Amino acid sequence: MSKGKSDLALPLTEMEDYGRRLRSLKTRMNHTKKLFESYRDDIGDGSVNDALSDFESNWEDGREDITQQLDALASMSDAVVREFKKLEDELTKQVNEKMKVEDKREKK
Repeated sequence: MSKGKSDLALPLTEMEDYGRRLRSLKTRMNHTKKLFESYRDDIGDGSVNDALSDFESNWEDGREDITQQLDALASMSDAVVREFKKLEDELTKQVNEKMKVEDKREKK
């Protein structure tokens, strides 16, 4: 039996941040080609640029799967937060309704 503490606790703010961080990671991950290209003139050495291009090509092969997984995790995180908030609102509403005391005194 609990002693004044909730049996169920969920750090909603952290869950909301989790979804945002996953989406940010996906965005950054999908911009590696632009990042590499932005340094092309600074690097100068063709072999380094070729290696970065090869990396980007190989990275593209697995990126779609990772992107889909990140999207799925972010969506699940959003759904958990949304459903928990709905549950919390419903439980609050039910408690408030049970706590209402009807004033049966005569009105003057």
